[in-house]
Formats: sequence, C-alpha cells, structure tokens
Amino acid sequence: MRTPLCDVFGIEYPIFAFTHCRDVVAAVSKAGGLGVLGAVGFSPEQLEIELDWIDAHVDGKPYGVDTVMPQKAVDVHGANPEEMLDQIRSMIDANHWRYVEKLAEQFELPPLPEGQEPMGVLGWTDDVAQQHVDIALAHPIKLIANALGSPPADVINRAHDHGVKVAALAGKAVHAQRHINNGVDIVVAQGYEAGGHTGEISTMVLVPEVVDAVAPAPVLAAGGIGSGRQIAAALALGAQGVWLGSIWLTTAESDSSPAVLQSYLDATSADTVRSRCYTGKPARMVRNAWTDAWADPSGPGPLGMPLQNILTSEANARIVRSGRTDLAFAPVGQIVGRMNEVRPVRDVMFQLVEEYIETIERLDAGVQA
Repeated sequence: MRTPLCDVFGIEYPIFAFTHCRDVVAAVSKAGGLGVLGAVGFSPEQLEIELDWIDAHVDGKPYGVDTVMPQKAVDVHGANPEEMLDQIRSMIDANHWRYVEKLAEQFELPPLPEGQEPMGVLGWTDDVAQQHVDIALAHPIKLIANALGSPPADVINRAHDHGVKVAALAGKAVHAQRHINNGVDIVVAQGYEAGGHTGEISTMVLVPEVVDAVAPAPVLAAGGIGSGRQIAAALALGAQGVWLGSIWLTTAESDSSPAVLQSYLDATSADTVRSRCYTGKPARMVRNAWTDAWADPSGPGPLGMPLQNILTSEANARIVRSGRTDLAFAPVGQIVGRMNEVRPVRDVMFQLVEEYIETIERLDAGVQA
C-alpha cells in the first residue's frame, strides 16, 4: 500500500484519519497511518490541552490538525468568546429563535440545568480559526488541513515556514486547481458520499477528475471509503492515499456518545441526508426527526455558518442530555452501513491493510490468468 506520501510523512500506510477524538488520532498514527485532529469543536484553550495530550501519547509518530477557515464568514471579533457569541446572536432574527423554541416544545426536550449555557461552535469564525492555527503550529504537527477552501495565504506560508504540509478539501476539480494555485500541497477529493461537509459529485467521478486537474500534486480520496477494497479502488483512480473519517466513529477509542453510537450501529447506507440544520452548510448526517424538521418547507430554513450552530446550540445540548437517538446530531458518511460493531482502531487498520493486499493479489491473479 506504500505511496510517495508515505515517505513524505514517514508513515507506513497512506491512511489519513480525520477525527475529533485525540485517542483515535494517537491510535491511528501508532498503527502506521496519520491521525488528524479536527479542531473546530475546541476552544483555543481546549485545543492546547488536546495537542499536549497527543504529543505525550503518540510515541513520536506524525499527526496533523484540521481547522475550519471558511472563505466566506460573518465578521466577528471579540476579546473573549462571550463577546463574540453576543455578536453572532444579535444577527439572528426573531423568527428563527421562535422556530427553535417551537421544536424544543414539540420534541419535549428537558431544560438544561440552571447556569449551564452552551456556547456553540465558535471555531467557524475566522478569529478563533486563526488562534487554532497559532496553537497547532506550536506543536510538532506534520500536516494542517482546511475543510472549507484554501487556507489564507499567510497560514499557508507560516505552515511551510514550519516545515508543515498543507491540505485542503475539494468537491470539484476547479476547487482543487484553485487550492494548488494558492500553494496547497495536497488536495483531499471528497465525494458526495462523505460525512460532514461535502459536495454533490460522487467519489468515483470526482477523484480521477481532481487527479488529472492537479497532477503531479498528490490527491487523497475521501467519501464512501471504509474497506481495503475501496482503498484499492481509490489508488486505482490515481489517489496517493485515502482520507477516512466516518469509520473511526464506532471504534473503541471514539468519544461518540451512547445515543449517537447506537444511531451509527443501527443505520444503513440509505439512512443519511445532507442537511444545513447543524452547521449552516450542507453536511451529511444520520437522517432523523430533527433533520426533517429543518427541511420542512413551512419552517424558516437553516441560517448560514456560523449562525445556525449558535441558533440551535442550546437545543442540541438538550438533545444530548436527553439521550434521544431520534434527534441526536450524528455526522457520518454513507459508509455507515458497514459500521456495525465496535472495534479497536488497531483492528480496523489491520483489516483495511489485509483486505487491500487480498484485493491486489486477487486482481493480479485475474490479470495473469
């Protein structure tokens, strides 16, 4: 399974694991891949703690950090999170606030304990994202990725000054070309099947288009990949590796809540939907009563990023507290249909590699015959 990217990063397998869980990052890197920590859900202070922990537990293996730096975002700046939160809340109209209150009553969501007020995800604002970059580059990371477009030029330059490679996700070949023109080193071609923020072109179509558009720059394939056979297919399409996210959500090391974990284990590949109801941008997740409510044409519809997440942050916290699997936010790709049991990361990695080898041997035998 070795490709040129293995030499670039000093890894055994070209398997890049996106995850919000530090334990998964360390486990993947120690198993021969490259764990990438998603920073968006952490405050700058929390991210520092997470990266310190990874440094202490990754056994010197390489790892990366994924940030979210939207090319189009609301202009919010503040001396502290509370000030930034107040600015964002002031941008949300009364009709949307009333709709969230209506849903909370409709679904009979229990109130939060007195004094507990969720912040929502401020990592989608430029100010916090820049702080994430500052913290990440102060650690021995080998990769920094941006989930929403090319990172700003100053971020790319600073990363390169630190000897850190830069990756960016793309859902179209034209976006991939723009990334390379902006100085990005690696393009992650993320197909429609992927979990989280994703576009409208399938992985099988997208990957060769991106490979051809940015050659000789390396491409990672993402979306609908959760087996060694699918890794073999991705490399056959011209990718130099794979970017896997969903498959780690049901590992023993994952920090998925019990309700969300059960929703993954129960779901089939037909049970996901792309919705703007959580982040404000189209993201794939398990379809449930909450996603249906935000797709209802009689409602006001989701707001943009980061307003939608701030709007629904209290309701989402109440959903989590209630343990309701029929309402819980569960971002995941269509590969969820294969995620039917809880296994350690090391076992998942071993199976990916073994199945890849078996696939290549089977193909080789067929060609020779």
